[in-house]
Amino acid sequence: MPGKLENLKVIGDRVLIYPDSGQDRTSSGLYLPPTVTEQENVQSGYVVAVGPGTPLADTENENDVWQHLDSGKTRYIPLEVEIGDYALYLKKFAVDIKYQDEKYIIVPMSGILVVERDDEQLDLSKIIK
Repeated sequence: MPGKLENLKVIGDRVLIYPDSGQDRTSSGLYLPPTVTEQENVQSGYVVAVGPGTPLADTENENDVWQHLDSGKTRYIPLEVEIGDYALYLKKFAVDIKYQDEKYIIVPMSGILVVERDDEQLDLSKIIK
């Protein structure tokens, strides 16, 4: 794995993706046609980090809805994606970043179309070169 991602914290409902190296088919058979990749409307990659989710307002104290954000008791609606998922996402929602000389993509949860999840634990060191 290139560098450690433990110092990189993903915020809110965002997902950090390591872009795929151009394969058009996953090991289980998920296929991304060349016409889609050529137009770059949809891209794919592996989820390497996820944010905590969408923060929920504190309904107990309606006078100061956002007071709980400072108290450390923030509750979140968790994300559906997990680390190790293979994700197809809309490129128009993606933001390219470079962290420790590696390219990553940040995508909001709403920009992800579908994920492929293997029930076995995935070793991310095999994915990221």
